[in-house]
Formats: sequence, structure tokens, C-alpha cells
Amino acid sequence: MIKMDMKKMFFDRAEVISKVDAVTRKALSKFGAFVRTTARRSIKNAPFIKPKEKGVERTDFRKQYSKPGNPPYSRTGKLKKFIYFAYDPAKRSVVIGPEILPGKRKAIAPPILEYGGVTTVKFGKKTRTARYSSRPYMTPAFNKEQRKLPEIWRDSVK
Repeated sequence: MIKMDMKKMFFDRAEVISKVDAVTRKALSKFGAFVRTTARRSIKNAPFIKPKEKGVERTDFRKQYSKPGNPPYSRTGKLKKFIYFAYDPAKRSVVIGPEILPGKRKAIAPPILEYGGVTTVKFGKKTRTARYSSRPYMTPAFNKEQRKLPEIWRDSVK
């Protein structure tokens, strides 16, 4: 996972405008926006495990998990909200993905969701090893939008 201050490298910042020609900037920005939008749309809100009974206040707030191999469900909305795209000057390309949010714990959710893996989880004073199956959302979005690249480059010259 790449860690950089993405907000400094947004396509409307002076630093990017001065380093990248208008045609390339337009094409990369458009492709990044398409991939981000597709990834966000693939993440659905998590449904509750039990339906709410009519006329009764909800007491069970547990939510379902998505099936392995499908995009993750959004439980808090943060994953969906913090997907950005920015210019990468080292590779002269666009970087698209979730931002690592500041906090006490290391941000492991985005790569674990995308690729699966093993991590330790604390439950009160107990620590357990947890295995997660992949629930990709960025790779399918990238693959879907990649087919549009020739058209994006062709349209950006006009």
C-alpha cells in the first residue's frame, strides 16, 4: 500500500498543474474519477441481520457481512467516503484508493478487504488471530474502467 499525502497531489493543485500538461492531466483525472466512482458504487450499505418488526423499535443492530469475493458492505461509511485519486509524480500516473485515516490503530481494513489476510484482533483484554477472505472493490473497478482508457485519451486531445 502506498502512503502519501494525496491531497497535495489532487489534479486541481498548483503543483500538479505546473508539472503536468493539460491533456495528460485531463485524461488521468477523468480515469481516476471513473474508477473512484465505480469503486464507491460497488460498496453497498450493510443490511441488518434481522428485519425490523413493524411498530416495534429496533433492538438488534447487528449487520450482515458481504460474501467473500464480493465488494465489502459499508458499515460506517468511512471506506466509501475516503476513496480518493491523485497524481503520482514518481510514476507520472494516477493513484486511486482509500486514504489511511489517522487514529490509534494502524489502518489495516482497506488492504485486508481488498486482498484478504491474517491479522490480530483485540476483544477487551484477549487477543485473537483473525483470517479474512478477500472482498475486492478497487481491482474490479479498475479493470472495468480500464476498457475506457483509449476513449478517454482520444477525447482529452480535443
